[in-house]
Amino acid sequence: MALTEAIKTYHNLLTENLAAESQGQLDEQLQRRGLFFGTRPLCTVLRPRFLTPSQYTYLRRSIRPLLGAFDKISHRAIADTEFRQQFGLYDWEEELVQVEPGFQSHTPLTRLDAFFVTENNELRFTEYNAEVPAASAYNDVLNDVFYGLPVMGAFMKEYVVRPLPTRHSVMHVLLDMYKEWGGQERPRIAILDWTDVPTRSEFELFTQYFGSQGYESRIIDPRETEFRNGRLMAGDYHINIIYKRVLITELIERCGTASPIVQAVRDGAVCMVNPFRCKMLYKKLSLAVLSDEENAGMFSEEEQHAIKAHIPWTRRVEERRTTYGGLPVDLIPFIHKYQEQLVLKPNDDYGGRGIVLGWQTNKSGWEKAVQEALETPHIVQERVVIPEEPYPSFVNDELKIYNRMLDTAPFIFYGNYVDGCLTRLSTDPLLNVSAGGGSTVPTFVVEQR
Repeated sequence: MALTEAIKTYHNLLTENLAAESQGQLDEQLQRRGLFFGTRPLCTVLRPRFLTPSQYTYLRRSIRPLLGAFDKISHRAIADTEFRQQFGLYDWEEELVQVEPGFQSHTPLTRLDAFFVTENNELRFTEYNAEVPAASAYNDVLNDVFYGLPVMGAFMKEYVVRPLPTRHSVMHVLLDMYKEWGGQERPRIAILDWTDVPTRSEFELFTQYFGSQGYESRIIDPRETEFRNGRLMAGDYHINIIYKRVLITELIERCGTASPIVQAVRDGAVCMVNPFRCKMLYKKLSLAVLSDEENAGMFSEEEQHAIKAHIPWTRRVEERRTTYGGLPVDLIPFIHKYQEQLVLKPNDDYGGRGIVLGWQTNKSGWEKAVQEALETPHIVQERVVIPEEPYPSFVNDELKIYNRMLDTAPFIFYGNYVDGCLTRLSTDPLLNVSAGGGSTVPTFVVEQR
């Protein structure tokens, strides 16, 4: 298999001297470029993720019909109050999703989080990060870092190595949404999040990039803003595009629904990407809406096929009859009986918080989790296969290669197509860097010369 051969070739190049030299350069580059999540280095391994051209094509083409299906349920939810109840929105969210963003797309910048078993092309999407898809700039700069490693120089003599950069696409989306919104003035971008978040170093990479393309941008804490004379201001800086990295829930919890940000967006005084309407698809219940047999009639044959192939069976945790594998089941007894094959997730959380893996939980713990899931909106989802690949790391002057679990998180632009891919490695099945472990690596498409 081409992928296995590429990995083997790369690992065989890692002699003790070349591994030590490459690790030294990696450490120095991470420091120099600010590639840290809080105080943790973003990358702790010596190999990037590889995909073959056919695997990357499969990934892109498999996702496209799903994006059409997500778009359908999001737009129907705005038009149909009863249908919208399936997403489990709070009252304040109900109010905010009615706010017109000034452009058509509800989710112009997103990321789907999946597990991709490349040996047999098994691709299963477990979450839709439709609100604040992070790591695009980290990913691009890691591309540069890995290209410069001594081991990569040797590898490229045998393989063509193609990066999958994404920062330019983030910028194009922001500028295009601004134009559609009706923006006439020169764009002034606010990267909006709290000052103390661990991803601040990524915001700095974005300000550098936007600046290199001739666009002014600043990192701004929502609490520094004012809405005065019909303009959203941060001191003397007039903001006309918000690149929203703050989570909507946190924004409302800390600043309320009458905050300057919300007022400015409501009044059409600022273009915000992603808009409040992204909240519907960000909810874990959006996967239940796609997966539920009661909604199947909404989708084209191609969309139904993609949902069946790539969205794991997902339901809202509630007392009901439904189907599993085409057969009728009573949902709650089914969840108790098949604990080993199921995962519970809160409807609105991130960073792996609140997720309960049935196969890692004892019976009484699972029963308690199911009860809690009945009381606040949760989904139950079938277990998916988590792939593993060998990755080298240089620890205490010694090269070690061992298997790590990995996810596949393609970046999506305009709610329409895939370009680029985040990969996270971990020894924990939650595979979430913000949950406190793991490593981010760039993803390259590789082909033998």
